[in-house]
Amino acid sequence: MTGGLAPRVTPRDTSGMKTAISLPDELLESADALARRLGMSRSGLIATALAEYVAKHRASNITERLDAVYSVESSEPDASLKEAQRRALLRQRW
Repeated sequence: MTGGLAPRVTPRDTSGMKTAISLPDELLESADALARRLGMSRSGLIATALAEYVAKHRASNITERLDAVYSVESSEPDASLKEAQRRALLRQRW
């Protein structure tokens, strides 16, 4: 897929680009044990983990961008909305 990752990676999907990476022995052993426990391949586990990591950081980028937008805009409701809320609360039985 051009322009970004698919939202979900099918763990058993073996199509795609092959790559070589270096991982610490202990991390690879843990990954292999987890893959066996989950009944998936090492490649599937790594692809799924990487997709989740990228999605997490993509989401944090969206949050940062929204924070930037709302940092210049007031989050205070306008006066007429505040008054309508106040009147509605006064009518409620607590």
